[in-house]
Amino acid sequence: MTENPTHSLPSYLNPDDLGPWGIYLEQVERVTPYLGKLSKWVETLKRPKRTLIVDVPIQLDNGTIAHFEGYRVQHNTSRGPGKGGVRYHQDVTLSEVMALSAWMSVKSAAVNLPFGGAKGGIRIDPRLYSQPELERLTRRYTSEIGSIIGPNKDIPAPDVNTNAQTMAWMMDTYSMNVGATTTGVVTGKPISLGGSLGRVEATGRGVYTIACEAARDAGIALEGARICIQGFGNVGSTAARLFSDAGAKVLAIQDHTGTIYNPNGIDIIALLDYVEQEKGVAGAPGTEILPNEQFWQLDTDILVPAALENQINRHNADQVRARIVVEGANGPTSPEADDILNSKGIIVVPDVVANAGGVTVSYFEWVQDFSSFFWSEDEINERLGVIMKAAYKSMAGVAAEHKVSLRTAAFIVACARILEARQVRGLYP
Repeated sequence: MTENPTHSLPSYLNPDDLGPWGIYLEQVERVTPYLGKLSKWVETLKRPKRTLIVDVPIQLDNGTIAHFEGYRVQHNTSRGPGKGGVRYHQDVTLSEVMALSAWMSVKSAAVNLPFGGAKGGIRIDPRLYSQPELERLTRRYTSEIGSIIGPNKDIPAPDVNTNAQTMAWMMDTYSMNVGATTTGVVTGKPISLGGSLGRVEATGRGVYTIACEAARDAGIALEGARICIQGFGNVGSTAARLFSDAGAKVLAIQDHTGTIYNPNGIDIIALLDYVEQEKGVAGAPGTEILPNEQFWQLDTDILVPAALENQINRHNADQVRARIVVEGANGPTSPEADDILNSKGIIVVPDVVANAGGVTVSYFEWVQDFSSFFWSEDEINERLGVIMKAAYKSMAGVAAEHKVSLRTAAFIVACARILEARQVRGLYP
């Protein structure tokens, strides 16, 4: 019998430009030597289980027909249904959605949730379209991917440029198509449709919780600690408020409008009000504007990249002067940058644990929808803290045992859990 060669790259990717998927593959390569007998199954991690590309045609307000490219990728479902957000962005690519789905597999396993990883996206700049147009887009997209999603199959959630209203449209569309109200098909919904208290702030609260754990291990007192945050959406703004409430000084914040700075600490409550009106941080009272590249050079205790991927890379990693980097965004640090930061003694707390608060409270929402019994916000925040701290402790323990970075440790924990489930389940048929 002729042995079939193993091909790690799907034929639809360009091997000369793998994009974010290439970053994920490099992370898997780094962790493989620590997987022992489970490494037999490692190719499972290098191939998405299911990749769906759909055409999303809608009628625009002016009567013309527009077509948009949509994706839903299910990376792995060995430990449970797929879980992951849907983003609307003009630069979304299949490689990006694949990588994000894989990081969701790792994230769910790293915090020991009974989910696999999935992700979705549509190539559109939502700022250019009306609310009715976005509703038609969302409903058509949901119908196109409807055959592969469901409360026991794959559960979408909000992501970049999507929100609770988007999830309400998705839930309603799915429910109409199956003929029954199915609240558990998505998470991040409005409270009136089975959403969970604490969901909006969950990712930022998780970032803050993990940052506190990492700061304690590094001997950094949070009172008076210097904080710099990139991104001031749900994640960055929530983390900033919690840091500020704890007595830390948020020195600088960067978003799409620019970088603001105050060496004595930015008034976060006032900034939240300002951003609500102005839709960006630039020009906030009591702050000065810095060149964007200078943001990375600031002397700080904790740096939180909470925007998009690949923000810390080989071009700017050597300029970073933080003691700890806590990744609020997905994939904000490239592998090359990881090595540079590590060589400088900078601790990097990886996204797959640091920003897992969102998927954790999504899990709580899913459980509440199934049981039709809802918890108080205090209960949710308490349970979130327990899970996040346990995940950090497990990751830090493995890092100390193997003398590896926290990212490699998180991947060791997560990939071992995923592959153990794959091995125990076996192959069918």
